[in-house]
Amino acid sequence: MKKQIAILGSTGSIGTQALQVIAEHSDLYEAYALTAHNQVDLLIEQARRFMPEAVVIANPDKYARLKDALADLPIKVYAGEDALCQIVESAPIDIVLTAMVGYAGLRPTMNAIRAGKAIALANKETLVVAGDLITRLVDEYHVPILPVDSEHSAVFQCLEPGNPLEKVILTASGGPFRTLTAEQLATVTREQALKHPNWHMGAKITIDSASMMNKGFEVMEARWLFGVRPEQIEVVVHPQSIIHSMVQFADGAVKAQLGMPDMRVPIQFAFSYPRRLPLSVERIDFTRFHELTFEQPDTRRFRNLALAYDALHRGGNMPCIVNAANEVVVEAFLHDRISFLGMSDVIARTMERVSFVGRPTYDDYVATDAEARRVAEELVTSGGTPTLNP
Repeated sequence: MKKQIAILGSTGSIGTQALQVIAEHSDLYEAYALTAHNQVDLLIEQARRFMPEAVVIANPDKYARLKDALADLPIKVYAGEDALCQIVESAPIDIVLTAMVGYAGLRPTMNAIRAGKAIALANKETLVVAGDLITRLVDEYHVPILPVDSEHSAVFQCLEPGNPLEKVILTASGGPFRTLTAEQLATVTREQALKHPNWHMGAKITIDSASMMNKGFEVMEARWLFGVRPEQIEVVVHPQSIIHSMVQFADGAVKAQLGMPDMRVPIQFAFSYPRRLPLSVERIDFTRFHELTFEQPDTRRFRNLALAYDALHRGGNMPCIVNAANEVVVEAFLHDRISFLGMSDVIARTMERVSFVGRPTYDDYVATDAEARRVAEELVTSGGTPTLNP
């Protein structure tokens, strides 16, 4: 029987590439449910091509357009966040790919775990915000989490059952601003930040990559996925993006997973694990790469990585605070309301101002997210940090 896959965020970068994988292996996989937040026209196009059982548009204002456009097809159409959380519980679903952006992925992922669905995790914020809560749910419901981020998929592929990790080594491209000085970083623009040298991703994750917050989130995610301490997670800058990450074992041996930058590889591996299936992606030609280089990340120029490590060490709801503040400042940067370096300033100040909770419940996370967003937005709008358009 074909595996039935629900894609949360089917219109985003990960979601669209997941549908490419499903199309290439239509004998093995079917899209059971597709969801989007606002991109209703692309969701309509996807629904007409892949004929899922159901589609969900999170923004209820788009429901009528979606319903009318699919009226001639036997596809169930729903709207709203509650529908998004309920669709993942559908009995036929085998795998839920969480490709939504940001904090919004937490609640539906929790519902999918409680429903016993395998999780193909592309929404790193789920573990960033509530890693302890999610890992406890996974243990309770005996649900596998299969990482989709290229770095965590690489680590996952390097694991050896029975041999504990001494160190996880996450590689980072360094983004478009790797060689810029602090003075140059102060004036970079949204357009420059959106030009990633190696990967084609959505706007939010591309800005996170440029600021190295994305790598900070990956450190937090690795802590929960692989059960390692923060001091066991190292970040190295690898501009070529050929080695996707590495692991080091007790005897000093290091294993690395290599490949051309293409997110379809980790997406498909999450779908097919433990099997490896053919995939029409570019293969590495080692004669093209005369050297693979590595550098230490500069946390003075890219403070977000240091802030992420700090939040991970402090624990509790601090990672949730960082995530919420980051979502606010990235949106502000994309609308020219804050400078590139100003984003880190607001995140740091939000960490100082929001109430700390050492052992948060789900309700604590909800309250923390709301408080941190309010504080961060106040800091952006108050003029307390440098802005491009004061």
